[in-house]
Amino acid sequence: MAIKFQFNKTSLNDLNKQLKVRTNALPTLKNKESALRMEVKRAKKRSEELLDQLASSLKSYDYLAGLWNEFEPGLISVKDITLETVKIAGIKTPSLKEVLYDVKPYNLFTKPLWYTDGISILKQLAQLGIESEIYEQKMHLLEFARKKTTQKVNLYEKVQIPGYKEAILKIKRFMEDEENLSKASQKIVKNRHLQEEEAI
Repeated sequence: MAIKFQFNKTSLNDLNKQLKVRTNALPTLKNKESALRMEVKRAKKRSEELLDQLASSLKSYDYLAGLWNEFEPGLISVKDITLETVKIAGIKTPSLKEVLYDVKPYNLFTKPLWYTDGISILKQLAQLGIESEIYEQKMHLLEFARKKTTQKVNLYEKVQIPGYKEAILKIKRFMEDEENLSKASQKIVKNRHLQEEEAI
């Protein structure tokens, strides 16, 4: 990235300020990146744990497979999901607060005794599946933010900070050269005046 600058003190001061801002921000960005990296792993692990729990729960209810044929379809459904926003390293992520179910009324006397247990089993399975999806979503949001932060760290570390340092060095060298030329020309003028005075 070419940094635009002029060979004067104002430009030098501006570049020094920009360099200071980036140099001070870099450690914070690196910390944010590592925090996000850790949170992405944590969210992915939790999502996988919930999926494993769901799979093992489904397997544990295999013995009830014949009974599910008697279960009334549409007796229970997910009515609503309440989410809350949780900030992780400055990134807004969803978190499951509550799952609301719609259970249609049924006659306890005419339906089998296990209906109530069946409803709670379905609630538990739905909860696991929904929570896993939310953690998956959280992981994607955090991963996107981590990539953006990594890009910014690389931009600062590999492009902008070296670019500003190089520009500052060029300005300083130019100003030193200008000062040296000025001193040299003053000496020449002074020597001429001395020679003219001696000649008189």
